[in-house]
Parts: sequence; C-alpha cells; structure tokens
Amino acid sequence: MKAFQDYYPENLAHCYGCGRLNADGHQIKTHWDGDESVTRFTPKAYHMAVPGFTYGGLIASLIDCHSTGTAAAAMYRAEGRDMDTLPPFRFVTGSLHVDFLKPTPIAGELEIRGRVKEIRGRKVVVESTVLAGGVATARGEVVAVQMPENFGATDA
Repeated sequence: MKAFQDYYPENLAHCYGCGRLNADGHQIKTHWDGDESVTRFTPKAYHMAVPGFTYGGLIASLIDCHSTGTAAAAMYRAEGRDMDTLPPFRFVTGSLHVDFLKPTPIAGELEIRGRVKEIRGRKVVVESTVLAGGVATARGEVVAVQMPENFGATDA
C-alpha cells in the first residue's frame, strides 16, 4: 500500500521530514488505520538529545510532517477522491504546537498517530501523538494550510 507521501508531486517531494526525494531527510511514510493516521519512525544515534533520549526537534518535525500529510489525505477523503487525482492537495504548516509529555527514548521504533479535529475551507487541524513502546511522550497540534497551486514557483 502506498503511503500518503508517495503521492506527492515530484516538485513537492523534497521536504526534509516527509519528502521521498530528500535522500538526507526522514522520508516518513504515513497510512490510514481506520480514522487515525499512523507513521512509524526509528530514531538514529545522531537524533540524540542526551544519552538514551531523542532530540525534541526531531519529535516536533515528525509531528509536523505527519500532520501535514494527514491533512492532505483527509482532504482527499472528505472530497471522496483518490490520492492520485488532480489537482493535488498539499499542505504547509500554519501553526505547530508541541507538548512534550515525557522524555522519548532513542532506542526502538516510535509510532505517530494522528486524528483530524477539523476541516474548514483550506485549513485542516490535526492532533498527533508520539508513542514509544505504547506510551505517549509528546502530543502536538498542527493547523495545516492548503498550498496555492503556484506555491514555490520561481520566475525565470
């Protein structure tokens, strides 16, 4: 099954967190699990904050990209469209709020679960939770804003 990020058009697939074309990035992959979205990610040793624990910036970036991907998939769902139909839905972060609930261990896989709280016009609000070994370590809310079609276009 293709991940949400596998449907991103090539010109919009370079994000450090979720871009499949960014060889140095996280390249997260998100799927539906019922009404929730799920991403799994295993931190590397260089994602360390202090020995044994994951850097908070990584946690924030996982919540951010997981949530914007969820927003795109949710908009397709809301319109009853397949994710490979045009025009493509892509979202950027309007706001990101993260609460760190407890230190996140660096050993083992993290699971990020998202729920759509609201779809209103060009905005989707997603709440995502990071779990380590089934324990919530961080929770975030992203207001994702649909990109205009000419976003990132440069005049030559």
